[in-house]
Amino acid sequence: MDDTLLGKKALVCGASAGIGAATARALADRGATIVGVARRRDRLTEVMASLAGSGHEALVADLDDRDALFRDVREVLRSGPIAICINNTGGPPGGPLLEATPAAFLETFGRHVLAAHGLAQLLVPGMKEQGYGRIVNVISTSVREPISGLGVSNTIRGAMASWAKTLASEVGPNVTVNNVLPGATGTERLAGLADARAAKTGKTREQVYQEYESAIPEGRLAAPEEIAAAIAFLASPDAAYIRGVSLHVDGGRMKSI
Repeated sequence: MDDTLLGKKALVCGASAGIGAATARALADRGATIVGVARRRDRLTEVMASLAGSGHEALVADLDDRDALFRDVREVLRSGPIAICINNTGGPPGGPLLEATPAAFLETFGRHVLAAHGLAQLLVPGMKEQGYGRIVNVISTSVREPISGLGVSNTIRGAMASWAKTLASEVGPNVTVNNVLPGATGTERLAGLADARAAKTGKTREQVYQEYESAIPEGRLAAPEEIAAAIAFLASPDAAYIRGVSLHVDGGRMKSI
């Protein structure tokens, strides 16, 4: 355990599993106090109890109910500012773009862009006041190259990246906004996508995973902890001069910047 984030409070969305849980652990290992946000109380409570350090909080919330989320975050802010915000939200179900309903776009836009925007409005003033702020958005390599069968997700992830790039130029000194673009990562989300693809093609999940891995120069899926390490770096003082970037963490799959 190091102390690079000692005294910093971090809000981590999607903290009950996958990249979110790994990020909560990585930040806590660096001394941060974690406010974990997720819908599943039992799993969130378990993750918070497993973290290094003390004072961590489980905030059970649904990003589709943003009024309740923002109300709960305001209550957390009564005890002091939040220095780090990790926007991490699962994507929508897959499917061809032309088959997507307007409701699917609106729901996903709200869960991603509007939730992140509302959190920024709540947290950035305190970040500026304490002279330290980090907003890191966990998006997808689809920002650079759309992923087949994920039409709604591709569209909204792109909007999220544009929102972040714009915000990065507006927040002023000492507050940074950056994106991490994970490639194929061993999470429940990827397992679900692989199972859907397997059902459609008649392949097994393992065969679908092999197809994913064959397109990755590193030759394997990422572990959630590897994505979390990049997020923790961007949340740290060492990343003070980095803002508005979208960092691929994908084993080299993306061939262009």
